[in-house]
Amino acid sequence: MPRPPLDGLIDDLYYLEGAPPYARLTLPPMPAAVFIVNLGAPFRIRAGIDVEAAEYTDGCVITTPTHALAFGYPLRTRSVGVHFKPWGLAPFLPTPAAELRDRPVTVEQVWGRPAMAELRDRLATAGGPHELLTLLEEELMRRLGETAGLGLVRHTSSVMAATSGAVAIGDLSAAAGVSSTHLAQRFKELIGVTPKRLARTYRFAATVFAIDFAGSIDWGDLAGGAGYFDQAHFGHEFRAFTGLTPTRYIEGRRRFLREHPGHTLDGWPLPAD
Repeated sequence: MPRPPLDGLIDDLYYLEGAPPYARLTLPPMPAAVFIVNLGAPFRIRAGIDVEAAEYTDGCVITTPTHALAFGYPLRTRSVGVHFKPWGLAPFLPTPAAELRDRPVTVEQVWGRPAMAELRDRLATAGGPHELLTLLEEELMRRLGETAGLGLVRHTSSVMAATSGAVAIGDLSAAAGVSSTHLAQRFKELIGVTPKRLARTYRFAATVFAIDFAGSIDWGDLAGGAGYFDQAHFGHEFRAFTGLTPTRYIEGRRRFLREHPGHTLDGWPLPAD
């Protein structure tokens, strides 16, 4: 966990090293942005079923996604990264977040080649995970600046998080004293998606994390408890977010748990190939 004021923008900083359990891991969209500095062999990301996977050598920056991303890892991987809150990446971007929606870019494209090369060199020669994370945290502190509209977006997004997306967008804009159009513009600038889309993502994430993979699943109860109109609505939303039916998703998650019990990734909402 980073120290203030970064803790208001970031969920966690992490270090990843080792052999992935599968060659490809598919991460459903979550209410979070991701920043990765790669310190090992290149990895690949496929951002959608109708596009080719792209290779990332120095790392990548991903704003809050609207559909699943497939990560292809080398046999050994090593990286350090940041899980940002949906609004947290904005102070570190030179462009509106909407321009990067569902379009992962390299860190070099965001921070420039000289700065990225210098940061990677410093991280690569660090003494261990703690020093790596400290160096990354210091770099983020150094780059942190003021961002217009961040307070508004942070507050309304936090209300969404607290209600798992079950909140009327009109009520949020009225409570904030701004128009729905203004709120949507700020969200697209700082998060990359509209308030309605972020609320859908919060609801989907809460639903996925509520699934008990070890027991039987009553899809009707699950859908109703999450605020979906009916099971068909839930199934449609699930496919839109993941490209999978709920049943296929469950099969993948259960297979992962069987083949890799207690793995560090077993709490992540991901299926694996």
